[in-house]
This record gives sequence, structure tokens and C-alpha cells, in this order.
Amino acid sequence: MTNLTLSDLGWSDHFARQLEDGDAPARVAEIHRTLLVALTPDGPVKLMAPSGAGSFAVGDWVGMRDGAARTRLAPRSQIARRAAGHTVSRQLVAANVDSLGIVTSCNDDFNPARLERYVALAMAGDCLPLVILTKSDMVDDPAPYLAQARAISPLVVAMALDARDIADAARLEPWCKPGQTLALVGSSGVGKTTLQNALTGGAEATAGIREDDAKGRHTTTHRALRRCRAGGWLIDTPGMRELQLTDTAEGIEELFDDVTDLVARCRFSDCAHETEPGCAVRAAIETGDLDPARLARWRKLEAEDRHNSETLAEGRARGKSITRRNKSIQRGARRRKGD
Repeated sequence: MTNLTLSDLGWSDHFARQLEDGDAPARVAEIHRTLLVALTPDGPVKLMAPSGAGSFAVGDWVGMRDGAARTRLAPRSQIARRAAGHTVSRQLVAANVDSLGIVTSCNDDFNPARLERYVALAMAGDCLPLVILTKSDMVDDPAPYLAQARAISPLVVAMALDARDIADAARLEPWCKPGQTLALVGSSGVGKTTLQNALTGGAEATAGIREDDAKGRHTTTHRALRRCRAGGWLIDTPGMRELQLTDTAEGIEELFDDVTDLVARCRFSDCAHETEPGCAVRAAIETGDLDPARLARWRKLEAEDRHNSETLAEGRARGKSITRRNKSIQRGARRRKGD
């Protein structure tokens, strides 16, 4: 990968205004424990991450000096979720992404409710949601799948294609032109790696689908920023078994703007939208203007996001309190030693 300019890498005035004197810019391509692999016009570099690699995301711009990533430049957009498992932490998935390619397939993997989660994630992260339907050859007509995907939001662009056909996959090139970054998310085995190979000219290993549940085995083991044939950039991500939303209130509000508009028109500000008189939400359900299932999905995502966001905020506050207490203990020990 040679003869790249900062502009080729996606640099803009947004980042230039943040760069401190004496620092050089680099874009994060891979993350490994305490080490970052970043791209520069002079070629790839390895950088230490003094604040921990978890503080950065693939696609980030950093200010580097003396072999270390000194600062993370505030991203134009970023994708984040609550980390899988029982840990109370927020996981950065990708940064400075223009479009989020939500890959699913025309089989049992297709799930409109899960697609809504991904779309809310994209909207909260200031990315354009692009639903990519693969394995359309497995059904007589992919049109019903496309219709369901497009019904999620007017902002959703949806297309069906054959990931194995390079010419068909090239229909995604408008989203990864020079200076643009496309990130791919979705379950394992839906064709993300095959799409990556088609768009970048790579030859990553791919895995089959288990016939009993249409689920695939993981092929992408870590996130990486790769150059596309069309001149832009692609971030492929490992399959997500769990997508817990956090800090995505704005995305949920935008996705369910019809519901939130009705909520704002309710007679009471604390309306539960169940039996209260003058409830605009209940009235819309009774007239058939609002699907009760859509209201239920909004309730679920809104409650999940609120709970996770509050839990993470409590965890951060607890961590800061522990840090302050440890520093106080250390200061006291130094004073006693001095005495």
C-alpha cells in the first residue's frame, strides 16, 4: 500500500483542527492489545497505546509522536455497543464510518427486529444505514425481504446481491469511493468476508453455513481497515452474536420518530401509553395508525438503552471513585514515608 495521501486515507479539516503541534496524523487500521497498526502517507506504522488499545477504534485518526498514539482525534462518526458478556463496558466497533453495511441473508438469519437494532446503531453513530441482502438465490424472490428492510426507515437503502459475484458486489462501490469508509456488520456466515474479498481483492478464508440453523462459523477474527478497489476503505467486523444497545437514545428516537411524535402529543408527560385518557399513542393504535408490535419494539429498545446507559454511567462513576480513593491512599502513604 504505497503512494497514499492523507486525503486518500480520509483526512479532513475536521481532524486537522484537532492535531497538536509536533504530532503527525495516522489512521488506525488494526488494534492488538497495547499496540496499534496505523496507516500514514509514508506507510504502515506500529504505535504504542499508552491509554490502552481499548480507547481506540479501527478507523480512528490519532496524533502520533515518538512511536506512540498520543491523542485520539474526535471522530466524525463512530459505532459502539455494550460489550458482550457480563462486563459493564462500552465497546468501540469502528470510527469515521460514512455508511454502515448491515449484512443479512435471505434465510433464517433475516430478522427485521434485529435489523432495527443495527439501524438505530447507525443513526446514533451518524452513519448511513445500508442493508445488504445476500443469498438471494436461495429464495424465489428477494422482493419481500427488501420491502421489509426498507419499511424500517425512509433512510434505509436496501439491496439484494450475490456476494460471490464480483460484478454484483461492485454495486457497493458508490459507498466506498475515495475518501469514504464502509463498515460491514452482521451475523457470522452471511457473506461479509466474501463481500470484503470482492471489494478489496483480498482472499480471506470463508466458512460454510450450518444447515440446521443457517448460522455460520466465524471467519473474520478481528477488525481491520482495508483499501477498496474503488479507492475508499472497508472495515469488516467479526460476526456479532449479541448486540446490546447503549448511548443510542438519539438513534432510537430517529428510527421510531412516528412513535416519539405521538408520545410528545400525549396529554400527560408521564403517560404510560396504556389506559390513560388523552393518550395519543393508544388513540393511534385504536385507529390502526400505529402497529402495537412497533410500539412494543420501541419500548424494548428504549428500556434496554436506558438501562445499559445508566449501568455504564454508574460503572464509570464507580471507577473514578476507586481511582480517587487509590490516589488518596498513595498520597497518604507518601506523606507517612516522608515523616
